[in-house]
Amino acid sequence: MKKIFYLILVLIFILLFLKACIRQDIAEDNVKNVQTKSSEQNVNFPKNPINIDIFGVEYLQSQAPVGKFGGELVESIIGNGPKTFNPFTYTDATSSTMVGLMYDGLFSNSPKDGSIIPKLAKSYTVSNDGKKYIINLRKGALWSDGVEITADDVIFTWNKIILAGLGNTSTRDSVLINGKLPKITKLDKYTVKFEISEKFAPFLRIIGTQIIAPKHAFEEVVKLGGKDFELFYSTNTNPNLFVTSGPYKLKEYKAAQRIVFERNPNYYVVNSLNQNLPYLDKIVFLIVGDLNNEILKFEANEIDMISLNGSNVAPYKIKEDKSNYKIYNLGPSSGTMFIAFNLNSRKNKDNEYNVKIEKQRWFRDKNFRTAIDYALDRKSLIQNIANGLADPLFTPESLNSIFLNKSIKGHDKNLAKAKKILSDNGYILDKNNLLHDKYDNLIEFDLYTNAGNTEREAIGVMVKQDLEDLGMKINYKPIEFNTLVNKMTTTYDWDMIIMGLTGSILEPHNGKNVWASNGSLHLFNQRNGQTKTDDRLPFEKRLDEIFEQAALKNTFAERKKLYDEYQAIIYNEKPMIYLYSPLSIVAIRKKFKNIYPSMLLGITYNIEEIYEDKN
Repeated sequence: MKKIFYLILVLIFILLFLKACIRQDIAEDNVKNVQTKSSEQNVNFPKNPINIDIFGVEYLQSQAPVGKFGGELVESIIGNGPKTFNPFTYTDATSSTMVGLMYDGLFSNSPKDGSIIPKLAKSYTVSNDGKKYIINLRKGALWSDGVEITADDVIFTWNKIILAGLGNTSTRDSVLINGKLPKITKLDKYTVKFEISEKFAPFLRIIGTQIIAPKHAFEEVVKLGGKDFELFYSTNTNPNLFVTSGPYKLKEYKAAQRIVFERNPNYYVVNSLNQNLPYLDKIVFLIVGDLNNEILKFEANEIDMISLNGSNVAPYKIKEDKSNYKIYNLGPSSGTMFIAFNLNSRKNKDNEYNVKIEKQRWFRDKNFRTAIDYALDRKSLIQNIANGLADPLFTPESLNSIFLNKSIKGHDKNLAKAKKILSDNGYILDKNNLLHDKYDNLIEFDLYTNAGNTEREAIGVMVKQDLEDLGMKINYKPIEFNTLVNKMTTTYDWDMIIMGLTGSILEPHNGKNVWASNGSLHLFNQRNGQTKTDDRLPFEKRLDEIFEQAALKNTFAERKKLYDEYQAIIYNEKPMIYLYSPLSIVAIRKKFKNIYPSMLLGITYNIEEIYEDKN
């Protein structure tokens, strides 16, 4: 028995030591240097790619070490797979990942410091007043079907799709400057001019990362618009019909099973020997359903990389040296995990309220939301779900954002304070310790998250218990992700949701579609043209002003002051309550080379440079 006891103590010590080694990387933010104490610290990033001319064709040349051609990388998808392959209509992260393999933008971001680097465009110039952007495309770059990529494609994309309001309007919303849209004109076959009404800090990054559509493939369906456009390049489309600009093109999609991409032979990026990239023949995504199944497939060598949740890190770290995988710590996640309340008080097309009247009163009561915030035990969430590899989060900006409002310190769980807030505002516990409002309505509502994401499912279990400690009755309902997205963005028939959003540590304006009152992801009070009257809550009006003003400021300090205020508003008003920020930890097979982990971009942002070396 003593031997067993000592063995357990030793194992516990090892696990705690490993956790501490991994945990030590939580970063201090630095405006001029956004590196963190993570795996990235020891990365020797290759030099940025350069433009070269080969017989009149202007290629982008990778500066990474030359690799081997062939092989495949197998990844995984949680849930039921993508909703669409259309680069202008998707709203889910899975579809975004698929689109990212097939299409490039004009520019990209450096994995080292976030600076803008060339992609479809070889260069740009900005006028002295900051209102005119001249974009120079590379000559001879081809779509996957052999048609040349030209200024006509850029003009068509912006004027006929984005500014015309087709598909997801997030990009259109983000470039609306004091009610004015940019003007885009063609100067010649390879040159485009963007003109804006005022100097606009995030503009180049927005237009640079926006995907460009092949005019000859999209032109007819754009004329039809509406539902025809929404269904274009759907998951039912024949893969042979896709025309792409990125390193890969769709080869096969089998619903609920797998997605296979094959290399685009016309890709405009080459290595230092001037050989066309990418190296890998295929990228395969297995649709695994849930996180547990994903782990089983990784351990069976059926998939090549996996994002590790806190509880899985230590066991994998113990085996790493003798394994065929390597673990990379990317520092605090740039995404955020939160609870959102449905503050919608409008009626749907059937003249019925999206949210019942009594629930409207609860959710729109700031005191009610504040009490819930104080009832949440973030420390237990972090310890039990993230295995300690996370920090509490109280703002919409991630912990490694250069715009993080550090003055927001947050608070620990305080159940007594939560109960007092409720009591002081007319909420009453009955003899069975069940909470009622002042109209004697039982406080009962639904809590949703996406089934298959075991981390969020576990959060839901703990949040349900925390709220039941207040006397609330919670109907916890994990449901399929696409069904959940439909509730959030189309039918609005939900009460409370546990959800996450990706973010940018360099540019808060990328989140304008979440915080602007007319934004397509303004989850807590979604409008999408439901009303023509100004029914904004006071704090929503101020958020609209902040996101308009901050993008027009010229200095970091001016912008930071405004973005600090927006974070303070969300913390004080609590339409969305933030939970914690986990470390982003990824394991990938050691056979894959040219891996340069980036806190900004992740692991496979340079997929065209990654190669398989089985030796």
